[in-house]
Amino acid sequence: MKKLPSHGSCFVCGSEDSPSMGVTWYAQDDNSIFAEVTLTLAQQGPPGMAHGGASAALLDEAMGAAVWLAGHRVASVNININYLKPVPLGQMFTISAWVLNVNGKKVTAAGAIRLVGGEVAVSGEGIFVQASHLFEGLGTGAGTTLGNEAKESLGAGN
Repeated sequence: MKKLPSHGSCFVCGSEDSPSMGVTWYAQDDNSIFAEVTLTLAQQGPPGMAHGGASAALLDEAMGAAVWLAGHRVASVNININYLKPVPLGQMFTISAWVLNVNGKKVTAAGAIRLVGGEVAVSGEGIFVQASHLFEGLGTGAGTTLGNEAKESLGAGN
């Protein structure tokens, strides 16, 4: 498992000085994405529990990172989230995501938030479409490091 490079300001995984959740993503040997996360009162929905939008944002970002790691410049167009159990604040949980299918410009990914005991609390599936034009002009700076550069730095090649 290797840490993915930072890609600038981001709602979910931005730097410590940004108003983000501060998630650090890791690429696993099977090309899936992994993170350990603990949410705070800033992400509260019901008392003591994560807001459903925070869980959805985490899965959107994880699935998108898995797709980017696979070399696709995409934007999410549809995400389905299944809330199975509440995610408690102040307790570590894990997030994983992986690519399910690539069909032309459409990439399907899935992800899960698992509680400490391994039980799935939130699962999701998303459809992402090629949208390279949204990332033009970014060069090697913010927003581009999760594709070929990340794969090269992780020894995955193209």
